[in-house]
Amino acid sequence: MDPGPGWIFRDQALYMERYPDRFFVLLIDFDRDADRLRHATTRIPEHLRDRVFILGAWSEPEELKRADLGSYEEIGLAMARDCRENTTATWDHDLLRNNITELARLRQSVYPILF
Repeated sequence: MDPGPGWIFRDQALYMERYPDRFFVLLIDFDRDADRLRHATTRIPEHLRDRVFILGAWSEPEELKRADLGSYEEIGLAMARDCRENTTATWDHDLLRNNITELARLRQSVYPILF
């Protein structure tokens, strides 16, 4: 049985409580489930939710490669470039568009730190 994202995050929650400036990006497969983000969010302690960002491919990461977006490294670099340049060229792809809300939160929180 898959314990879900809460299981993965449980260990990190202790560190986030200890270090209030720590952020966490949780990568998941959405498996074309529109409710997956809400379900994953409920597994994060409420007092930490504003510092946890849940991102992932709408289906499975393998589909990103089949969609000719490049290697995982190239996709990640393009996504980071979009963040830095405040664009959405890569994030607007059908397999990544589901992240737009989380992307906005992520940019608001970490842009001043990273860029």
